[in-house]
Amino acid sequence: MADRASPAALGFSMPAEWEPHAATWIGWPHNASDWPGKLAAIQWVYGEIVRKLAPGETVRILVQSGEHERQARRVLERTGVDRARVEFLRLPTNRGWTRDFGPMFVRRVRPPAEIAIVRFRFNAWAKYPDWKKDDQVPERVARRRKLRLFPAQCAGRDVVLEGGSIDLNGRGTLLTTEECLLDREVQARNPGLSRADLEAALRDSLGVTNVLWLGKGIAGDDTHGHVDDVCRFVDPRTVVLCRELRRPATPRELRELLRGQCGGARAHVQRPERPLRPGRVGGAVHGPGGRGNPRRRSRVGIGHDTLFDTAGAGGEDARCKS
Repeated sequence: MADRASPAALGFSMPAEWEPHAATWIGWPHNASDWPGKLAAIQWVYGEIVRKLAPGETVRILVQSGEHERQARRVLERTGVDRARVEFLRLPTNRGWTRDFGPMFVRRVRPPAEIAIVRFRFNAWAKYPDWKKDDQVPERVARRRKLRLFPAQCAGRDVVLEGGSIDLNGRGTLLTTEECLLDREVQARNPGLSRADLEAALRDSLGVTNVLWLGKGIAGDDTHGHVDDVCRFVDPRTVVLCRELRRPATPRELRELLRGQCGGARAHVQRPERPLRPGRVGGAVHGPGGRGNPRRRSRVGIGHDTLFDTAGAGGEDARCKS
């Protein structure tokens, strides 16, 4: 059931990915166009992801049908996953990227404590035509789990947002990119909504007080600027920043790099916060013909007992937490 009051007004906020959570949600791979020539092999990668996550938390897996579930169970059994740590939900999807279209969980810590879902809309990164099943997942999960559902809206219209386009520190600060959320010509998610409109929607829906706008994502990214590829919080004050470097950067150079990437962020911070500490990881290079070729990313999955690289494994969908 949808609620008209904003989550922030009711005391809800979105926690950081590393904070305690009951489960990680993933979508078992099924769309061959996402894995050209690799669909059979990638299931074993997902089996390994589940095997690493399951000792520390429940893993909830979206499947297409009973046969799809049996297929996933066979892989998990052969990879040694404890069946008691896995729950299946038969929810039809177009793709498996739950990180982007899955429910965004928010929580209220003060009494009465509660977990709810913020329902942003999904339109396949404003790029692909098949997205309607994915877009329905948050509502279906809310019904299944009997959780309150908050539509994310601004100026009387629904807001489109993918989970990979934002990163939060759990203390009121959110990272995103201008390329992804503000570009009006390429893969425009919310035509007509301004920076101020989107900041208001993020503040009301996710309980954030600071929005830091980086310039762009990595070269060649299909999502057109997701922040989870380029910059991530690893604790409330520390970010890991990807940038192409021909030699290791000094701490001073990293700080300048972060300031430059943030551009006009200072003008869009609602409340002062202590300075961020930048770390470093890899970068992106250009391949033949100048095409972007992401080489290293900051896209990782964070479980209770494990940290794993998802850039090559498709585990982008392994960030949806509850």
